[in-house]
Amino acid sequence: MLKLIIQSIRQTLLWTVITGVLYPLVMTAVVQLLFPGQAAGSLVLRDGKVVGSALLAQQFTGAGYFWPRPSAAGYGTGPSGLAASSGSNHGPTSAQLQTDVRNNAKSLRDAHKLPADAPVPADLVFASASGLDPHISPAAARFQIGRVAAARGASDAAVQALLEKFVEPPQWGFLGEARVNVLLLNTALDDQFPAKK
Repeated sequence: MLKLIIQSIRQTLLWTVITGVLYPLVMTAVVQLLFPGQAAGSLVLRDGKVVGSALLAQQFTGAGYFWPRPSAAGYGTGPSGLAASSGSNHGPTSAQLQTDVRNNAKSLRDAHKLPADAPVPADLVFASASGLDPHISPAAARFQIGRVAAARGASDAAVQALLEKFVEPPQWGFLGEARVNVLLLNTALDDQFPAKK
């Protein structure tokens, strides 16, 4: 009996070292070597400074920027500075969810000078499940062209041409939907159409 207990302890320690220490170290080294950008967090640089990650949403509020989805997690900026991922967890019958969606839709219509009954893209009024989704639908991005172009002093056609370069197809051609990364688009927007002073 004692012999079996000792063997079990040795096996536990051995496999803990192999799977808990050696394997993660080897995988980290391989990924750093083969995919250094992704392993570092897919950071986006502008003028040599990190402006964000292509994997995490950021809040853009100015009229001259494309806006991301609303975030129930405050775009991951908690008091600790660490990214927190969460949805609101409000169900479809939640009065709070209905109030939030109505308020988001009203703010969106007001910003675009639309009538109170004008349809708006769903992904601009409903928060994502994680609160950190960096993408919006192409329809949601196109909805914002007029506001962004006017604030930048550019034509709608020029801003749309830039936007279309950032429409990503479904992954591998069939997984998910087409999408637009808001941070990458806004960074290119700053480069091509600097905001009016």
